[in-house]
Amino acid sequence: MTGRSSRFIALPLVVLLGAGLSYSQTGNNPKVPVGPNERYVKPEVNVQDGDTTYNKQMWNLDFKFKNPRLAKVNVPGKGERIVWYLWYQVINNSGQQVTFVPDFELVTHDSVDDKGRPQPMTYVDQLLPEAQEAITRLEDPHGYFKIKNSVTISSDPIPPNLPKAVARPVTGVATWIDVNEVDPDDDAATKAKKKSLPKLADSNHYSIFIAGLSSGLSVTDPVGKDVEPVIRRKTLQLQFKRFGDKYYMKDDEIKFQKSDWLYRASKLDLKLPLLKKEGEK
Repeated sequence: MTGRSSRFIALPLVVLLGAGLSYSQTGNNPKVPVGPNERYVKPEVNVQDGDTTYNKQMWNLDFKFKNPRLAKVNVPGKGERIVWYLWYQVINNSGQQVTFVPDFELVTHDSVDDKGRPQPMTYVDQLLPEAQEAITRLEDPHGYFKIKNSVTISSDPIPPNLPKAVARPVTGVATWIDVNEVDPDDDAATKAKKKSLPKLADSNHYSIFIAGLSSGLSVTDPVGKDVEPVIRRKTLQLQFKRFGDKYYMKDDEIKFQKSDWLYRASKLDLKLPLLKKEGEK
């Protein structure tokens, strides 16, 4: 069960009339519409923003989201699976045109292995066309928002909003399935290994990290035996708790806790020539 009863009945009224919307103020743009099930996060200052070597012209995007939700989807090669997804919107109040190249990671905080030892798990956003179609039918049946995935949302720059105008958000969705669940084609060794690993459904405390909402970077010297510097991107952390058990999971049992802006190590190739210090070849 995914706890999805009748919340879509009111969608046409919300789209056409703006019923139930409130507005949050942000910078020079005071009109960011926020629906009854949506949360709005504006950029906040972090001490590492002050690294003028890399952040002289730093930009930030505003972020709006709904709590993570669940959908049952028949995924090719994997059968019917529970897909975890995050509906979100980005709003560009930076005053300049920017490209949003997102990096979504879902990290569990309370996972344990088969011996009861702590073993946090990291799940990377996956492109799941069948899941995106199913989610679009649920979240945007009239095609009003034109929901994008983590690749298509970066194909066009996010246009800046005009001062004091109603925000023009761009809508996207991040999707995850549990890679530790057994697939039909797994061999015996793979099945045995997966059975010993923590499962996402067992976790009740986790965070979603979103990088790409800011151009903020922090670069430090190599750590240990590493030969490359450590690059950290300004990242939004959203913390959640899920109540209930894994056998009867429902959307409304996932509760938002808090958000933080931090600098987090990045695995992406950020094109190091962009990071050279002034006067450095």
